[in-house]
Amino acid sequence: MAQIIPVQVFDAVVFGATGDLTLRKLMPSLYSRFRDGQMPRESRVIAAARTETTTDAYRAKVMQGLHDHIAASDFDEAIATQFCACVQYTMLDGVTGEGWEGLVKLLAAEPERIRVFYLATAPDLYGPICRNLDANHLVTAASRVVLEKPIGHDLASARAINDEVGHIFEESQIYRIDHFLGKETVQNLMALRFANAIFERLWNADVIDHVQITVAETVGVEGRAGYYDKAGALRDMVQNHLLQLLCLLAMEPPVSLDPDAVRDEKLKVLRGLRPISVHEIATHTVRGQYVHGVSEGKPVPGYASELGHASQTETFVALKAEVRAWRWAGVPFYLRTGKRLPQKVSEVVVQFRAVPLSIFPPGASELEANKLVIRLQPDEGMLLKLMSKDPGPGGLRLRPARLDISFQKAFNTRYPEAYERLLMDAVRGNPTLFMRRDEVEAAWQWIEPIIHAWADATEAPRPYAAGSWGPTAAIALIERDGRTWHEDWGEED
Repeated sequence: MAQIIPVQVFDAVVFGATGDLTLRKLMPSLYSRFRDGQMPRESRVIAAARTETTTDAYRAKVMQGLHDHIAASDFDEAIATQFCACVQYTMLDGVTGEGWEGLVKLLAAEPERIRVFYLATAPDLYGPICRNLDANHLVTAASRVVLEKPIGHDLASARAINDEVGHIFEESQIYRIDHFLGKETVQNLMALRFANAIFERLWNADVIDHVQITVAETVGVEGRAGYYDKAGALRDMVQNHLLQLLCLLAMEPPVSLDPDAVRDEKLKVLRGLRPISVHEIATHTVRGQYVHGVSEGKPVPGYASELGHASQTETFVALKAEVRAWRWAGVPFYLRTGKRLPQKVSEVVVQFRAVPLSIFPPGASELEANKLVIRLQPDEGMLLKLMSKDPGPGGLRLRPARLDISFQKAFNTRYPEAYERLLMDAVRGNPTLFMRRDEVEAAWQWIEPIIHAWADATEAPRPYAAGSWGPTAAIALIERDGRTWHEDWGEED
């Protein structure tokens, strides 16, 4: 059983408190930490938004959100009531500065507490909110500000946001959140590589053929159409989630787990990504957009139909990336993400090289190269595919076998959601799992030429049927290198 270490008493001020992220993720995460005793009961959650409502009415919305988004086995009505008593609501306008008197009064009651300002708003509000925090003298030495992704829509806007927020907060107080980094299995990448000599000594181009990173969703854009049509899959998923996974896979061992030591190594990976030139866009990138099809057994409309108009926004991206480092020379990283795909799955596949020479007779079966599959969701775990002798008499026959670890079964415990861990890390002042400014900007520097090349191209995103694994061009992207996408966690062969 993992030891629960309580954090210090804190005030969490959530801007955008009536939004989907707050009610679906943040409040349930804080409730879970409250229930497990990690969030002290004297702590407060101060919800701030422009909506005119009362604290009692807002608490009722929070309670309903807990009912809707927490598993029945994890929900306790009495504890939920106690948690809601920690929640207070204040109406204010983050841009104009109107109505801030209520927040000032609430925070003045506990001036020495840790303050976590969580900006669950559109990125263009980050600067104005931070300026109003400063104007009302609410930023203390014990304050942190948490910024949701995306940080901007390109390099220039990311720099502008970082400049605005950085004018008010020190870099050590800024926590740029990527919830993928809070997932248990993502953190296990560090343990897998740096706590096991058997893997780290094999983690190089001599032994690894290629790496695949897939983040697939079965849903469409749902209620995020307005945001998504301006962003697209490249900005929404690749620039942050997938590149952060690539960093953890490709980084060199840090000298320690000191936050900046870890982030320094990730930054080296981002700066070591070989730029994709205009002439390579056709062979190294694929963008697609789903059309009508069948998803989870039901007919679903295409992206343009959901929007109500035609669009050039991509809902699918596949990329071939290369890291300019001796460790990874000649090892491609294939990245893939999309909506309306057949399975909701996030996984990393490390494909090892085949044995150089088979000593087994022709009838023993064809040798398959070893493969390590790291499942981030939905069933967190790891699978190692090996060749093994088929049991029984009658000669030597080989077949693939699997070493399969489900974290849920292996450790028989509930894993905290990513936001639970990251929120508590922000309270503790531990930025290891958050992105530093130079990381964000280095990621945009690599992504931006692709954005520009796609914008200049006359070709529209390639259509793919909802419920499929994307455009056929994505298959060609990897198969022209003699490789194949991994698409079945439950495969038996």
